[in-house]
Amino acid sequence: MLRLSNIRKDYITSSETVHALKGVSISFRKSEFVSILGPSGCGKTTLLNIIGGLDQYTDGDLVIGGRSTKSYTDRDWDVYRNHRVGFIFQSYNLIPHQTVLGNVELALTIAGISREERIERAKRALDRVGLSGQYYKKPNQLSGGQCQRVAIARALVNDPEILLADEPTGALDTVTSVQIMDLIKEISNERLVIMVTHNPELAEKYSSRIVRLLDGEIIEDTNPFAAEDEIAECEAIEKAAREEEERVLAEAADDGERRKIERERRKKKERAKMSFFTAFRLSWRNLLSKLGRTSMVAFAGSIGIIGIALVLAFSSGIKGYIASMQDDMLSGNPIKITETAYDLDAFSGMIDTEMQVDITKLADRVYVNSLIEYLVKTNKNVEDIVVSNELTADYIDYLKSMPNEYYADMLMSYGIDINPNLFTDVMTDEGNMTISVKRITDMYTSILGETEYNRLAYMIPMLAPSISQAPTNTEYLLSQYDLLGEGSRIATERGEIMLVVDSDDELSDLLLARYGYYSQAEFLELINKANADGEFESDIYKNNFTYDELLGKEFTYYPTNDIFKEGNATLFNQSGYTYLSDAEDIEAEGIKLTVVGILSPKENISYGCMRSGIYYTEALTEYILEENTNATEGILNYLADDENASKLSTNIPTMDMTFYGLMYSYSYIYDEDGDPDTKNEKTGFGVVSYASSTSDMMQSMTGTGQSLSNTDQRDRFLRSFGANGNVNSVTIYPKSFDDMYLVTDYLDRWNEDGELTVDDKSYAERNSVTYTNTLEIVISLVNTMIDVVSYALIAFTSISLVVSTVMIGIITYVSVVERIKEIGVIRALGGRKRDVSYLFNAETFIIGAVAGLIGIGVTYLISFIANLILTPLINYSGIAALTITDAVGLVILSIVLTLISGLIPARSAANKDPVVALRTE
Repeated sequence: MLRLSNIRKDYITSSETVHALKGVSISFRKSEFVSILGPSGCGKTTLLNIIGGLDQYTDGDLVIGGRSTKSYTDRDWDVYRNHRVGFIFQSYNLIPHQTVLGNVELALTIAGISREERIERAKRALDRVGLSGQYYKKPNQLSGGQCQRVAIARALVNDPEILLADEPTGALDTVTSVQIMDLIKEISNERLVIMVTHNPELAEKYSSRIVRLLDGEIIEDTNPFAAEDEIAECEAIEKAAREEEERVLAEAADDGERRKIERERRKKKERAKMSFFTAFRLSWRNLLSKLGRTSMVAFAGSIGIIGIALVLAFSSGIKGYIASMQDDMLSGNPIKITETAYDLDAFSGMIDTEMQVDITKLADRVYVNSLIEYLVKTNKNVEDIVVSNELTADYIDYLKSMPNEYYADMLMSYGIDINPNLFTDVMTDEGNMTISVKRITDMYTSILGETEYNRLAYMIPMLAPSISQAPTNTEYLLSQYDLLGEGSRIATERGEIMLVVDSDDELSDLLLARYGYYSQAEFLELINKANADGEFESDIYKNNFTYDELLGKEFTYYPTNDIFKEGNATLFNQSGYTYLSDAEDIEAEGIKLTVVGILSPKENISYGCMRSGIYYTEALTEYILEENTNATEGILNYLADDENASKLSTNIPTMDMTFYGLMYSYSYIYDEDGDPDTKNEKTGFGVVSYASSTSDMMQSMTGTGQSLSNTDQRDRFLRSFGANGNVNSVTIYPKSFDDMYLVTDYLDRWNEDGELTVDDKSYAERNSVTYTNTLEIVISLVNTMIDVVSYALIAFTSISLVVSTVMIGIITYVSVVERIKEIGVIRALGGRKRDVSYLFNAETFIIGAVAGLIGIGVTYLISFIANLILTPLINYSGIAALTITDAVGLVILSIVLTLISGLIPARSAANKDPVVALRTE
């Protein structure tokens, strides 16, 4: 039952207050057809909106089912509009992008009815109004009468107690109007129908009761209703229902049954709530109806995402490229532990080069910028980064105890230089000679010194790779290198050596010359060919070697004591020992060394564990150490006496240089004028000294090597011949970049305080040992630089993202303006303010998701094209690689930003007055 008690409604404007209703009191029966007549502006529509809960009264009371609405909350009004009232509007107010069935379903959707039941009830309502088979048409495909029938079906689908019709035939022709009025008349037999109309003829013909309004007051009621008896009846019915509920609860067997009854009661409770999925579906259909504009907005919104995604793709791809190279680079940049190393943490002390102290400067002075002070402090900083490591026997034992699974190979070096001991055949202008590699190097240096390129002569020993020991793990080597030539194999025995070419299958000409592959004439022809203005003999010039020419070449290793002959001391050789550089002068038998293999880096290897050069085996190293350590005769025994240490210090006045080692002379023939009949024999001088290791060069650069005593230099000289026996450097090749950290953690344990026990051996007192891990530093620096550049680019491209976000906010606001009528319909059907907000939040969600997906799709397309172009150039197929995580994150970011941009428009839509919204065209 419905009763209005002294209802007043005032509209306050800026200039005056309009009294739309002035104390209207009226009661309605449960089932009757009431027509409200009156001129325009008399308050008919206002009265209808108050009865329908679309508008709120200023004073008085509206009683619904015996309950005053003064205590109604927004939720109560929403439920009332959804379940108790059905609206029929003059202009139909159908949602254009919804089907006929969808329009009718909407009220049921808000009521929370399941999909199957919604469809069944909506079709039943449409069938009742004569629209069977028209379910899936759009409103623009229907006539005016059919649209009004859809509106009536929508009003009836939730089986409301009250049907409110506002000029239902105002936009229809006469014939259609009669059909609609007959339908409404039929409906009034089972529920209350209140119709507002200007047409007294329709009212007289169809209504069972006519109420006339004038200036906000009822002036006539043709069939008034006294509500007192019905009020008492309603109250009695409600009281009986409450008593029955209490009885059922009281008779429940236990608490579980009571809770079940309460749940059933809550399920039956009327509700009005639109799910986010429903809002999503409505918004999706609206966006599809404006597909062109939606696509343009989504693409515009994706531009910022594309920019950020491309930055992340290339950043990730470059890091992936670096990561793919890490294991490869690791073999070429292993962890090194040397007697002299860089303390990389001390580099920070070199950064601050501002040495001047801030002082107050007087205007009439010129102050001194102390460059000397700067140089002194800089030198101290340089000295601070060079540290000396003591590689004790305990530390070497600790390294050998490292778990084998951490590394592929561990190479112990003893500072040995076998070039003076290594002899081979070489064709000179004197004929075929078997001389030492040391002499070949010195001889070619002297020959080059005779030419116009004499300034380059002394660079040969530095540029020509020296023979060194190879890693011992054959499997590790074969994983990085291919074998070239028939019968080629990895050198493993004492008498085997191997050549390693670069990735282009090339060897240095200086290396080949130094180890006897080039004759003297061929070496000179290399110089002539290199001279752009010079002439050369093409039949002598040699720029390639067959595998057979390289394989099988023999060398002979002679023990140290056999290549030094004791004799008389001279001005330049105070020790009295002579270095025998010609094999003819050596009486002892040597060890034959044969080139058994040629190794070439595999196609996917850029940084192998061995650089281009010539390598001998660990077995030869062990033999040298066994033969020369603790020697009791010859030059090695001679130098064991400290008094003899200074006798190897040689001064060469003509060069104004001092060498520590043993000076020797050699002869060679050089044809200066190109006439073979006038060959001049020349004499050259060389110094057999200890090898210049990387640590020696570091000391030379920093000045720390200038103060070495004769004893220290003697010890290094002995070490170069394997007479020391102490490890002076360790090279560790981790299996992978991840395993590298296992190795470094193990090495760091040595430098930690406290007792250290490994393999039942305790290491109590320990000196700190600094290792060099260049690759980790380089990779870290490169990744940091990539991150910095990426952040900068992302910040720059984010500007377009912000712009597109603002644009989407504006477009959403435009959508709100376009859909005001739809907002009014949803509110009239019981939709909450929050439901309206959901509607536009869903729209921005969809736009954001589509924009994000477009951005990711375009990014992957660009990445594919970029990888297609760059793969042949860099031999890596994923230089632009957007990860799934980043892709999902960017889509989420796009959604979040568009949701934020739509918050204000969505809130604006939710706060729209439904009465005003329904009137908006």
